Amino acid sequence: MEIIIAIKIITALGIFNVWLLRHDKKTEYRGGNAKSLKEEFETYGLNSWFMYIIGAIKIFTSILFIVSCFRANINILNFAVFYGAIIMSLIMIGAILMHLKVNDPFKKSIPAIIMLTFYSVIFLNNIL
Repeated sequence: MEIIIAIKIITALGIFNVWLLRHDKKTEYRGGNAKSLKEEFETYGLNSWFMYIIGAIKIFTSILFIVSCFRANINILNFAVFYGAIIMSLIMIGAILMHLKVNDPFKKSIPAIIMLTFYSVIFLNNIL
């Protein structure tokens, strides 16, 4: 069970880092030649309002994951984590597809692949 807690915390901290601390900074994993999250979404041909929706979902779900580490026996929270893991997995699949769309090198998809793996583990933990 400790591994699930670690995965939830790692994924949440990763999301907070990218979306709250480094949203306006260039990284080697941004799509195309983007220097910020906003530019990255533009590179993919997505509207800025879509970026805000995705960001809100990611941050809210990450908060749920953190809270669930301390309040694991609340049914509604477990329900939210279950569906949060599904939604985050779908978002990561979308991220991978966007990297493919703009012909990014495989390296740029690695963070999304890792996060997809972690979210899949969280999801599977909730159904087993």
